[in-house]
Amino acid sequence: MNTRTELSPSAQRIAQVAQALVQEVGYNGFSFEHISKAVGMRKASIHHHFASKADLGVAVVKIYTQQFEDALQTIEAASTTAPQRLRAYAGLFETTYLNKQNLCVCGMLGAESNSLDEAVKLEVQRFFQLNLDWLTEMIAQGLASGTLHSTWQAPELAETLLSMLEGAMLVGRSLSKPLGPGQAGEVFISSWVN
Repeated sequence: MNTRTELSPSAQRIAQVAQALVQEVGYNGFSFEHISKAVGMRKASIHHHFASKADLGVAVVKIYTQQFEDALQTIEAASTTAPQRLRAYAGLFETTYLNKQNLCVCGMLGAESNSLDEAVKLEVQRFFQLNLDWLTEMIAQGLASGTLHSTWQAPELAETLLSMLEGAMLVGRSLSKPLGPGQAGEVFISSWVN
């Protein structure tokens, strides 16, 4: 399913604004009123595209997940070794963070997990599982080929790397000279490279 092509141009614009708001103030920090002002539409028009905030949240996460999936395919096509792919993966977080210290949409939503509608929560879980599956596969390939070395197994390394990158973004917002996800990822990845 391609959420981007299923949405009208107006609905896509609403979802873009909602994504930016999630990254800036979180899911619970905005309302349809904020979106209405940003896109120049009445709230009733927004409700025409998204009956509820949960429907909008689901669309935002599906679009974000699809964009991430596309980026992972691009990384696989452009890089051949596990270390290269993992560094490029960390670069996705760095690129997001360098844009006004934005956080990953699903990292931000994960922090609000206890207050999310179940449908949104399930999409966030799907995003993280996609990332963990991909990372686990890349790390396992690196361990098998000898380009990565660790006493830990691929699933634990994958979850640790993902957690570190998400955390580096969050901690970076509070520090005047943050390490940032790119450098945090490099510190971690370089400890496994031969």
